[in-house]
Amino acid sequence: MTMLSVSSVPRVLSLFPLALASLVVVGTVRLFLENCSHPEKIICHSSAIEPPLFSSTNFLSNWSQCNIYDGKWVLDNASRPLYKEEDCPYLANQVTCQRNGRPDSLYQNWRWQPNGCTLPRFDARKLLEILRNKRLMFIGDSIQRSQFQSMVCLLQSVIPDGKKSIHRAPSMKIFKAEDFNATVVFYWAPFIVESNSDHAVKHTVHKRLVKLDSIEKHSQHWKGVDVLVFESYVWWMYSPLINATNGTPYIVEEYKVTTAYELALRTWANWIDTNINPQTQKELGMEDWK
Repeated sequence: MTMLSVSSVPRVLSLFPLALASLVVVGTVRLFLENCSHPEKIICHSSAIEPPLFSSTNFLSNWSQCNIYDGKWVLDNASRPLYKEEDCPYLANQVTCQRNGRPDSLYQNWRWQPNGCTLPRFDARKLLEILRNKRLMFIGDSIQRSQFQSMVCLLQSVIPDGKKSIHRAPSMKIFKAEDFNATVVFYWAPFIVESNSDHAVKHTVHKRLVKLDSIEKHSQHWKGVDVLVFESYVWWMYSPLINATNGTPYIVEEYKVTTAYELALRTWANWIDTNINPQTQKELGMEDWK
């Protein structure tokens, strides 16, 4: 098994209940906020963004005191939806609710409203400026794939035809915004560590086998990426037990999912501590929003 560095122990313990679940909207807000502190990079305030509801200056000053988990969903027919299904050609058929016959559409108009502040409305052009000459990668399972598609739909709406493209590579879908040299990637790694479900199409569902100490096959594609967003929910599907290997010799044993999950997190955290340069890269997960 890959050993966990001493500096990583508190991190893993704090991650254990919540880790590997991404919150992309908040991740986008954080990315926006951090770049707002550098006015030479981006203009933080635009009068076109919900002026009665949002002032970037007030939001920034209240950000550290704002508990984004304390709030409620509100119906917003003025600024939602942020995009319409028929306007985005990059959605997979299984996530096109309207095309698949859903009769109502108001579900697209809900937004999260923290009690202590108002989140800024998503601005595709601002995010594209932030991502200029950078790569944003979503890593995980089918939930993460849906997050990737939503992000692409949000961004592509302000990019002219002929200046955007999407293509596949092994384990990846890659969206490019040509004028910004910005890349948004989905990388299929349902357990984050290696498993027998790593083929995006041909994989078993009920007979999972996870290699708890193996991550290099996936992580070699993560190196140098500017923003990494991790998520994995498949750990909690179907059974409280899972088949896994851990260290050599590679003997398959049956683990409690909670035990296997913690061991996988240790492998992941060790890779983060060893490979991420905090000066140039960020990894986004639930622990970032505490």
